[in-house]
Amino acid sequence: MVDVVSGRTHEGGYRPDRQLRFNDDSAGPRPKRGAHRIRKPREHRSFWKELPILIVVALVLTFMIQQFVARVYMIPSGSMERTLHGCPGCTPDRVLVDKLVYRFTDPEPGDVVVFKGPGPWTENDVGPVEPSNVIAGLFQQVGSLVGLAPPNERDFVKRIIAVGGQTVKCCDKDNRVLVDGKPLDEPYIYWAPDREQKQREFDEVLVPDGTVWVMGDNRNNSSDSRVQGGGGSRGTVPVQNIIGKARVIVLPPGRWGGISDYNPQRGHSAG
Repeated sequence: MVDVVSGRTHEGGYRPDRQLRFNDDSAGPRPKRGAHRIRKPREHRSFWKELPILIVVALVLTFMIQQFVARVYMIPSGSMERTLHGCPGCTPDRVLVDKLVYRFTDPEPGDVVVFKGPGPWTENDVGPVEPSNVIAGLFQQVGSLVGLAPPNERDFVKRIIAVGGQTVKCCDKDNRVLVDGKPLDEPYIYWAPDREQKQREFDEVLVPDGTVWVMGDNRNNSSDSRVQGGGGSRGTVPVQNIIGKARVIVLPPGRWGGISDYNPQRGHSAG
């Protein structure tokens, strides 16, 4: 059976000879489904409602970048003067540390590195003072992420002098450190005016494989592989403890610039 609809004349009467079939194009276009519905205008979130979300996203991204790619560290002491500036009561340097480089290459002599203090370096240290409350602890953690506060962990910054398998000792007749019996060229050494401008001597040490021998540029004001852990092989730092390579001084603005990785064994920059 076919459904039909009778047509009307414009005067309101019926025309029996005019019949319209459903879906007949002569009846005009059919309205689209849902066309009669009134759409509500889309509501926009206010800035203040979105602000907490933006802050959380920014903190998560900052954490991910600083955990796996690069991180800003504050220099807490003067052991790397004048390459890096740091001292109690002054404005210390903040340095950007590259955490990816040693996934593809090995640490080299001349690299300035940040590392976690190995057991022999920290066994006699007093643990860090914990913040007095949760809020202070939160600000401490956030500040350490962006280099505005020192981290809680025992991290150090020094320059690599020798790597695993090499021997190191001090000194020759010209008061230079020797690696594999050859004197080093160390133009970055800083002599504090109130200290003797002469390096302390130490016996030859064979650097164990998988470790590095590190020293501060402020040579007579640095507790490094010569003395940490009693010196010798206990003063070396496992490569796995290295957090990354210090690349750039980012703060304060007057100290902006790259950090020298001058290789003392080759007598030129390692790049």
